[in-house]
Amino acid sequence: QVQLVESGGGLVQAGGSLRLTCAASGRTFSNYAMGWFRQAPGKDRELVAAISRAGLSTYYADSVKGRFTISRENAKNTVYLQMNSLKPDDTAVYYCAARALIYSRSTREYDFWGQGTQVTVSS
Repeated sequence: QVQLVESGGGLVQAGGSLRLTCAASGRTFSNYAMGWFRQAPGKDRELVAAISRAGLSTYYADSVKGRFTISRENAKNTVYLQMNSLKPDDTAVYYCAARALIYSRSTREYDFWGQGTQVTVSS
């Protein structure tokens, strides 16, 4: 089992920034690729960004490219999502998730999930 706990969400004005943190415990963190997903009311959960086990490869959804940055510190069992130039459309509950070996764009292929943290961007 891998336990994931997100933090760092909140209310921010459009154009502002937030940094989300996901702290992992349990099995060896470096064995897992990590993803940040989000789910807005009435919408499907979508992958925002993902990072490989060693942090050498990343993926970003087109909607966040150039604004969001995913990173990880395996020594601290932590993955981050730096979110800049936030827009009202970024409002959602953000989840981190772990998948053994390699990341995937599919929510169904992730093994462990956090409880989520709310991000609200006001216009």
